[in-house]
Amino acid sequence: MSWAGWRVGHHHVPCMVLLALVCRLGGLGVSVAFQSAHAQDLGAQSITGIWITHDDQTHEPRAHINITQDNGFLSGRIVKTLDPDALPDERCTRCKGERKNQAMVGLEIIRGGQKNDKEWVWEGGKILDPESGDEYRFKMRLLDQGRTLQVRGYLGPFWRTQLWTRQ
Repeated sequence: MSWAGWRVGHHHVPCMVLLALVCRLGGLGVSVAFQSAHAQDLGAQSITGIWITHDDQTHEPRAHINITQDNGFLSGRIVKTLDPDALPDERCTRCKGERKNQAMVGLEIIRGGQKNDKEWVWEGGKILDPESGDEYRFKMRLLDQGRTLQVRGYLGPFWRTQLWTRQ
């Protein structure tokens, strides 16, 4: 071995190439360590709690949703409506099945779904739009250090995304 370079098998590798490779690998190690720490930070964040939904057009707050977890599965209920035009005893007239005509406050709009640790999302459940009565598959992801919840509902190949804020 000489200071001019290293030999790898029958090949001579100049020191500058090795230095660049070490720096690059060192940077990769820092990047991997940062990503791992970031993933652990997100893993420590909980999706549970009170979330504020917002109108798609006006971005005004619409409702408070309490997301809970039971045995790893999600449940989300409307705990407060913020629409000034909403009636206190408003019912989900467009809902289907056992949720038809249930009171909006207390209505379960998120059912099922589990955390996918590989993608750092919650998925596999259904989310209800009480205004239309439609149910969608969902993926939810924490953003902004756990202060924002990206909620994406899927209907076939189409999706709609909302950003909810933590109360």
